[in-house]
Amino acid sequence: MHESVLFRDLREALIRTAAGEGADRITRASVWIGALSHVNPPMLREEWPEIVAGTPAEGSELRIETSSDLDDPRAASIVLLTVTVLSDGESSGGSGPS
Repeated sequence: MHESVLFRDLREALIRTAAGEGADRITRASVWIGALSHVNPPMLREEWPEIVAGTPAEGSELRIETSSDLDDPRAASIVLLTVTVLSDGESSGGSGPS
């Protein structure tokens, strides 16, 4: 299932981003869903708790942008755009992988 690979990759990106930011917790993640990814926002929202379970993003808020551009080179992907992290009890913004 293509979606499960995308979800696994998104989970790994969240873990890497938290580690790179020195974050104890991700409180919000913004993602972009490509037009050919076979993932729609309701599906991703439903799967989100399972995707982030056991990661620094567990319990985080999810924000979703969608694309209808079939010619975008990332059209078959889900892209982590930004994260908001908590580190040492402080809230700060961080950004996801490019």
